[in-house]
Amino acid sequence: MYLSAIMMDNFIAGSQNLPILEYLDQYLHNMSPLTTHFAPLLAIPNGVTDVSFYTKAFDAVELLHLNNDDGSVHVVEFSIDGALFHLHEVTQWSGTVIPQQAGGCTAAIGLFVPDVAAVFNRAIEAGAKEIKPVKDFEYGYRQGELLDPFGHRWIIQRKLQ
Repeated sequence: MYLSAIMMDNFIAGSQNLPILEYLDQYLHNMSPLTTHFAPLLAIPNGVTDVSFYTKAFDAVELLHLNNDDGSVHVVEFSIDGALFHLHEVTQWSGTVIPQQAGGCTAAIGLFVPDVAAVFNRAIEAGAKEIKPVKDFEYGYRQGELLDPFGHRWIIQRKLQ
């Protein structure tokens, strides 16, 4: 994947309507080097063009979206209430595989939210598949598990009082 000068000049980042270089400069400038950030990278198949599931299901905000020359997704950075994660196509250099190639999930993403049922149901409506319905557990958590359209396992949860 490469970005030509023309692509770079015309790329508009996220909802901020900034050229990519200006956006990246502001974004990197605002990230504190003194805080630790955990940002999972979820591998997606080559050729994917629609990653709107995450905005529909989790109200994720797209911060960065880079496409290949054919219009398919190379990498997307999302934020869910400030929690970052990335989608990245599988490349020969990434060392990643999609869940289908691994024979199942390689990790589960725990998403803590105030209203587990609402987020869980919105994800199902957006195209996720239910693994385990929302339930209160004896260890003090309300949880429901689902698979997103790319095979990644999400545990939608909150700690009970």
